[in-house]
Amino acid sequence: MSNKMKILIVDDDEMTRSMYTEVFNEAGFNVVEAKDGVEGLDTATKEIPDVIFTGIIMPRMDGFSLMEALKKNVATANIPVVMSSHMGREEDRQKAEKLGVKDFVVRDMTPPVKVVDRINSIFLKGVEYKVEFNSNALDAQKLARDLSFNSNFQCPECDEKLVLSLRIKNVEKLTFEAQFVCPDCGWKTK
Repeated sequence: MSNKMKILIVDDDEMTRSMYTEVFNEAGFNVVEAKDGVEGLDTATKEIPDVIFTGIIMPRMDGFSLMEALKKNVATANIPVVMSSHMGREEDRQKAEKLGVKDFVVRDMTPPVKVVDRINSIFLKGVEYKVEFNSNALDAQKLARDLSFNSNFQCPECDEKLVLSLRIKNVEKLTFEAQFVCPDCGWKTK
């Protein structure tokens, strides 16, 4: 990552914090730590991280109370939160979802490296990439015939060359949604 994303790790277990700090540092994140929800709220307000990764059960303020407090503060209300549970109880997952958690990770079921992927996917969902399409390569002409496009992949509205728009559907599986769009007039396939 050229622009390091800042992640706040909130957990009362020092070994857990240390393990995730190492994993996120290796993945190119700028890591900030907090020992419980009270310290996490204070740190989030001062540091304004890009994402918060928090446990649930902690002294002074648990993960749920932390989320509620974050939502009440204008500066922290929109920070994505990923909750980590060592128990993986369904009622905890449901409560976290009601509070607006972006992802719920069951610690023993999800390797730390996968947690990095899941957090990265939060920021990649909905991102659009426009790619130039070579109308003469591989199966391009067959595609043009099958889709009833002209062989040069020109826009039916303005004759500008179409580009391929890609949106990440699933980061872990590297699957995309694709459609042709016109960079000039905005025409797109349905």
